Amino acid sequence: MGGGQLGRMFCHAAQSLGYRVAVLDPASEGPAASVADLHIQAEYEDETALLKLAQRCRAVTTEFENVPARSLEVLAAHCRVTPGAHAVEIVQDRIAEKAFIASQGVAVAPYAAVRSEAELCSASANLFPGILKVARLGYDGKGQARVRNADEALKAFAEFGSVPCVLEAMLDLKEELSVVLARGLDGACEVFPVARNVHEQGILAVTTLDLEPFAMTERATQAALAIARGLKYEGVLCVEFFVLRDGQLLVNEIAPRPHNSGHFSMNACVTSQFEQQARVMAGLPLGSTRLLAPVVMLNILGDVWYPTVEDVQVEPNWAGVLAIGGTSLHLYGKREARRARKMGHVNCTGRTLAQAVEAANQVVGLLRLPVAATA
Repeated sequence: MGGGQLGRMFCHAAQSLGYRVAVLDPASEGPAASVADLHIQAEYEDETALLKLAQRCRAVTTEFENVPARSLEVLAAHCRVTPGAHAVEIVQDRIAEKAFIASQGVAVAPYAAVRSEAELCSASANLFPGILKVARLGYDGKGQARVRNADEALKAFAEFGSVPCVLEAMLDLKEELSVVLARGLDGACEVFPVARNVHEQGILAVTTLDLEPFAMTERATQAALAIARGLKYEGVLCVEFFVLRDGQLLVNEIAPRPHNSGHFSMNACVTSQFEQQARVMAGLPLGSTRLLAPVVMLNILGDVWYPTVEDVQVEPNWAGVLAIGGTSLHLYGKREARRARKMGHVNCTGRTLAQAVEAANQVVGLLRLPVAATA
């Protein structure tokens, strides 16, 4: 369910295991549809199309979190669906998501649910300055506004169409982490190494992993496992964390699917996050998540096709990227490069983290990426 780049990389992984893959997506073409064995072009709520998918497939998964939970319920009456509708429904709504996380004994940032102007006006002054986020359908910084006070929050709430939101206090961040894990049909879990992330304009820019665990590894891993078990989750899940300067570890949000920050696993782990997704669907044993080498993942946005302020596209120097030792290039097959659109990523591995960072920063300089890698 879904036709984007995560679906494309899932197709490749599942096909490498010998499976055939069908993609249901309303677009006439896309990254996943172009490599799938079957493309069912239909809306996600189209019950005729859902039945067709269920009749052709033994198992169904999703590649983005906004597939309607009701559609997953319809499919589950005919075939295996991972993750299940209940888990996805919770994660689709920031208000329900935060309440669930807290119910598992895992800390979240101070927040208030905002369903009306009255609730916004009664929000604690301690939540300002803050970030107002739409409760549903927001991603990659979309549907978010930084607000210094209640007046700015009311203005942003109106601009969002007065849809339900959450107001979160802005925090003094030291760093951002993420944990990607796979949980099988039997409840068995395999957790990928904890990743350090840097975002630019609300979009992931750099992910870094070393062979040596660090101070927050165990705490983040146990929190992610508690969330997955509490959801009775089946599939690949990502939990994103904030680390505050005072040492607090807080959950930011959950993604019920493979995640951008898990792309390092394609070149640096025994098993990729996409292969894990296929293994869960098929009821196969989960693979090892052991990190084979230090790695830096760099996101490639459509901006790199526009080296000047003018809207003139120039194909990036991919040959130059691949000439740098330790680099692996993954492009998503999107026909149009647009600014802020995810077009691909580069994984840079090395014998040491310093070597991986050096290779990554050569790529950063060559493509003029906005954020440098650091050890």
